[in-house]
Amino acid sequence: MRLFIQIPCLDESASVASVIGNIPRYIPGVTEVKVLVVDDGSTDGTSDVAQHAGADYVQRLPYTQGLARAFSAGMERCLELGADIIVNTDGDQQYDGGDIAALIRPILERRADIVIGDRQTAQLQHFSFLKRVLQRLGSRTVSLLSNVRVPDATSGFRAYSRQAALRLNVFSRFTYTLETIIQASSHRMTIVSVPVRANPPIRRSRLFGSLGGYVARSVTTLARVYVLYQPLRTFFYIGSLFIGVGAIGLARFLVYWYLASGAHIQSLIVSGVLLTIGFQVWMLGLVAHLIGINRQLEEEVLYRMKRARVERRRRRAARNKRPSPRSAGEDAKRPVSLVGLDR
Repeated sequence: MRLFIQIPCLDESASVASVIGNIPRYIPGVTEVKVLVVDDGSTDGTSDVAQHAGADYVQRLPYTQGLARAFSAGMERCLELGADIIVNTDGDQQYDGGDIAALIRPILERRADIVIGDRQTAQLQHFSFLKRVLQRLGSRTVSLLSNVRVPDATSGFRAYSRQAALRLNVFSRFTYTLETIIQASSHRMTIVSVPVRANPPIRRSRLFGSLGGYVARSVTTLARVYVLYQPLRTFFYIGSLFIGVGAIGLARFLVYWYLASGAHIQSLIVSGVLLTIGFQVWMLGLVAHLIGINRQLEEEVLYRMKRARVERRRRRAARNKRPSPRSAGEDAKRPVSLVGLDR
């Protein structure tokens, strides 16, 4: 059972060494622990610091592509390197590496596909009152949309089984935390949460400039992802709103026409327009649902392709690890490279 800890970083030279040093190299139930640092176009020497701090692999992105893209690149590289479980943690020392064993335990026990570290934000001193309220509201919204109880939806301290990592596809450039929950729920994956410790921040977040901006982008991401994976339900609710208002206007016209013999043509015209819009939205939902079925088939094809590619790389790596009798002694003396090459 190979465990990979991936650390997406952007200019984290001041903290990445401490993060790597805090990662346990022996965990019960795991045969091998590897550390992959994904350098998202840092300009402060993060890659060099990570390499000297003991990272087994460092993947350098040519330019800054955002947290979601760095996360996806790291997941793909971990799978290619033969990971059975992938843990994602931040490079700003926000999470305690000592909690990794508890984080992966549900996966080792085959009780979960994805495990999310719950920071228990209501008890965090460095969280302001407004931030606590928004975090609680956001987590409840995500739980409602995904039909999965997630007390800390924005936590980046997560563990993924190999099958879960193969299934996930991140489309957002902003953040992966919200999108992957709804996506995993649509694939019927089991998501659980475990309590973890959270350290006070050592710097301001680079993910968003203000709390209002973060909320706006998060709401946009949630709406887009929910429509993507639940198009029929989304358009049905929107269409039903138009049809409901149109039906009220039509009922008003009929009541006045029957009781007062009045025309009230305005109510009839407005109701007709609203009813027409509502039925059109329903039809859009049906078309989107059919497109969604095609997307599901394409995702299944992509999953099979990724799985086949990963299996080929794993078999090739296993063959390369078998030393020949002639070179076995030489390979034992050869140092292991700590830095993975860019693709």
